[in-house]
Formats: sequence, C-alpha cells, structure tokens
Amino acid sequence: MARQYDPRLREFADVREAAFLDAIEKHGKPTLAAKALGLHHSVVIRALDNLEKRAAKMGFSPRHDMTRACPPGFRSRGTSTLVKGDGTIAMQWVKTEVDKSQDEAILREFAESLADGVKALAPITPPPEHTLSDLLCVYPQGDPHVGLHSWWAEAGEDFDLKIAERLMCAAIDRLVAIAPAAETALLLNLGDMFHADNQKNESQSGHKLDVDGRWAKVQQVGLRAMLHCVRRLLEKHKRVILRINRGNHDGHSAYALALMISCYFHDEPRVEVDLSPAVAWYFQFGKVLMGSTHGDTIKGPDMLPIMAADEPEKWGETTHRYWYVGHVHHQDIKEYRGGTVEYFRTLAARDAWHAGQGYRAGRDMRLIVHHRIHGEIERHRADIGMLQEAA
Repeated sequence: MARQYDPRLREFADVREAAFLDAIEKHGKPTLAAKALGLHHSVVIRALDNLEKRAAKMGFSPRHDMTRACPPGFRSRGTSTLVKGDGTIAMQWVKTEVDKSQDEAILREFAESLADGVKALAPITPPPEHTLSDLLCVYPQGDPHVGLHSWWAEAGEDFDLKIAERLMCAAIDRLVAIAPAAETALLLNLGDMFHADNQKNESQSGHKLDVDGRWAKVQQVGLRAMLHCVRRLLEKHKRVILRINRGNHDGHSAYALALMISCYFHDEPRVEVDLSPAVAWYFQFGKVLMGSTHGDTIKGPDMLPIMAADEPEKWGETTHRYWYVGHVHHQDIKEYRGGTVEYFRTLAARDAWHAGQGYRAGRDMRLIVHHRIHGEIERHRADIGMLQEAA
C-alpha cells in the first residue's frame, strides 16, 4: 500500500516539499510523483521524511496521535498520552520549550525591520540660529505602550501599532510647534515604551498581554517613532537630550531602544542619549534639579528624600526640584517639603483588563518649560481629542 502523507503537513513545508506533496496527491504515491518530477523516488521520500521529523518537533505527528502544533517560536519536547482500555485517548499533555533554532531568523527579521524604518530619511536639519540658553523644554512621554492592542467593543477604545505611532508623532509635532526656542530640549520617556518585553507577549513579571503585531514589528515602530521625535526636536532646539526609563513592561527592550538610538546618532554632536541603567535619573539645569523614574519601585513620598541622598551637592545648589514619573497613567501632582512629584498621563488607550478594572483616566502629552533661575515658567498640553482629529 502506498505511503500516505497528512495534507496538514503543508503548514510546515517549504516550497520544494509542498511541490512534492502536491505531486503525490495528484499521482497517488511517491514513486509516481518522483517519476513525474524527473527525480529518483528516494529524493522525494527523504525530503518528506525530514518534513515529518520537523513537524514532529513542532508537536504534529498524526501517526503518533500528536495533532496539536506548537505556537511560533516554540517546539515540542515531548507528548504524554493517556490511553483508555478501548484504545481511545483520554487525555494528552504537550510539553513545549523555546525553539532556539529560530533565534537567527528572528534577529534577521528584526535587523531588516530596523533598516526599513530608517531608509530614505532626510538629512538632519541644521541647528536653529536663534535660541534661548536660559530656557529648557522638557517633553515627558508617559508610558507609550507601543504594541498594545485594544478593541473598542471590549475596552471602549481602539489602539494598535498604527495608532500608537501616529499619536506619538502628532503630539511631538504639535508641542514642538508651540514650544519656545529653548537652546536645550529634554525628551524624557517615563518608561513602558513597549507594551511587552519579549516574543511571548509578556511583561517582565510574566503577565500575558494583548499585543498587536510580531515582536520585531513592534520594535521597528517604536524605534521609528522615537527617531521622528528626536529629529523633530532638532528643528527647534540646538541640543537634544534623550532619556528612556526602563518600565515594568519593558525592562530589557527599553535599554535596547536607547542603545539603538545612541548608535543612530553616534556622529551627531547635538544629540545626547543617556545610557545609565540606574532606576533613578537626575538632571540639573541651573537652579533646577529634576529626577525621573518609572514609578513602579520608588513611591512618591520617598522620591525627594532619595533625591537629596543621591545628589546632595546638586540638591544644595538648586532651589526648584521636580520628579517626573509615569507608571500610573493618570495625572497627579503633589508638593512636598523641598519639591514637587508629578505623575503623567499616557497617549495609549486602556486595554481590556484595565477597562474591566474601571480605569478611565484622560490621555495627553505635556511640554514643560523651565527657566534656569526661576524653575517652571509655563507648560502646554496636547490633548488626545485634538491629536485624533488632526491625525
């Protein structure tokens, strides 16, 4: 009897193997298929044997009662089957592990996506001729969550990669247009730039997340959006400082993003990318001292004492002290002895889980203007409603 091949093997086949399966389906058996293709039958049989082995590693081998294939990025490390007395299957366990053989392919896909994101970019704009050295423009980005997927019917709002990129870029475009011509700009990403930290679509703590797109695509969109932001700031300001805090969603990806942007601007003296891995970050501008952290580890009432302990000299040299924090996704400003702690909103929509928990905060992005001597002197707000209409 001619050997039979399960038609579902096509899901695991390459172009050549799929052609062999088509020929067998047409001619009835491997020997006739090989003859029609002008090949020795052993070539066809050997190729399909390898296909079956590869499919089995992915958890698919119907002849052995293995019919549940592993998800992308994983492979089977064994299947346990409990068989009843009549020979039917009562229960089955499919044990999986990360398929490290796909690492190179994933890295290549990621590298290609990054290259696509920076092709055909115009040269960096020359520095503006007239700027104000006594002013600093701070652009806090509250938890962008690039990659988050929300469905309006479930969460009350739509959100995906396209929306995330469009809103990030539109907010920066609007705020830069109304910003004063400060010599220096601080683009302060408050953490959780990416919604998920790995290919399993999980946070650092292992929580499963609703994600739009493959991991490499999410990274590509995040990089492209941040490059747009930096390049837009260079049109208004002579110097741009970028700080990306690590978040509880993206502790690894956030630092990798900072490294990539640092490499991109490695020969641009007007751009400074801070690569400190510290949880708490500080920046002094004249009589102004700013601290920033994501907000998942250090609590608000502790921030100013920690600032004084970490930076005693800068604390003594300044009279205006601020903490800029993300994580909670809603606006909160509190004055303490010695300074102010401010939590910022996000442009990202709520996901299904947060919608179910009652989260209903507003969405926006801010621009805060500091004077070297007088501290904060003005601020501007880009509201989600106007950004959505403009986009």
